[in-house]
Amino acid sequence: MRYHAVSIAAVFLALALGVLLGSNSVSRTLLTTVGGQRDELNQQLRQLRSERDALRDELAGATALTDSIAPRAVRGSLRGTKVALLVAPGGDSARPRAVKRMIEIAGGSVTGTLRLTEKLTDPNTAAGVRELAPRLLPAGARLPVTSDPGTLAGGMLAPLILLDGDNGEPRATEQERTAAFEGLRDSGFVRGSAGFTPARLAVVLTGDGEHRDPLGVVPRLAARLDRGSSGAVLAGTTGSARGNGAIGVARSDDSVVSSVSTVDNAETTGGRVATVLALRGELRDRAGSYGTGAGADRRVPEPLCDDLRGVAARSGDCSER
Repeated sequence: MRYHAVSIAAVFLALALGVLLGSNSVSRTLLTTVGGQRDELNQQLRQLRSERDALRDELAGATALTDSIAPRAVRGSLRGTKVALLVAPGGDSARPRAVKRMIEIAGGSVTGTLRLTEKLTDPNTAAGVRELAPRLLPAGARLPVTSDPGTLAGGMLAPLILLDGDNGEPRATEQERTAAFEGLRDSGFVRGSAGFTPARLAVVLTGDGEHRDPLGVVPRLAARLDRGSSGAVLAGTTGSARGNGAIGVARSDDSVVSSVSTVDNAETTGGRVATVLALRGELRDRAGSYGTGAGADRRVPEPLCDDLRGVAARSGDCSER
């Protein structure tokens, strides 16, 4: 009996020693493998960081080149032209002040900035737009025959902020504009407009598509402003050309994109140059889709490539889409 007990103990001891020695061997092998993978990952990380830094330097150089040629690209293209600036929800990401500055460099002037609120793009308040538009319309002006809130909003705003596209004359008196803007502010559809005077062209700034606009109010508003004036440009930030973004909606609607010009990267210097040159194109009844997003025809309007005689082409701004 004692012999069997000793034998069994010896077996278990041998098993324990085997497991211990085996686990140590496996651990050493595993640690060696993990250590090798760690070194390989660290090497890949260093390589990726180096590539990132190189791309940052390349981007900084391209941005500096664009910044340096931007004034030359737009100077004089809007000489004496008045422009109305509208900022839709999310449009602050397009840097309205920088857009205004580029317009001024081009020789134009911004007659006022009107901020559209989220209430204007809310489907639950569309009935309010339909009810308000006829009441605030200046005498002699006509609304389009539609129930679409974006088209109605554009038809209501056009005679308030834009000169007649045919004769260049105001379509509302100062008293009518003041009363209409007060009504729009009191209803919560707009902010701003103090001292707003009619302009020849309009720029509607929008964001990257994160703000909900399921009825497409902003692109259809811009299209109606275009039809009631000398022209309009709808400018969004990177991402706005996606399907749910204002630029994406505009470019997928032939009735919109055939009239209003679109720019999908207005937060960049190149995008602001494209916005100004698109305004110049609108004065000549030329609409286009510009930027780097889906549906863009070119990065910038064609005249830039002619004006810079190859400088922009070398920077990549004139490459075909």
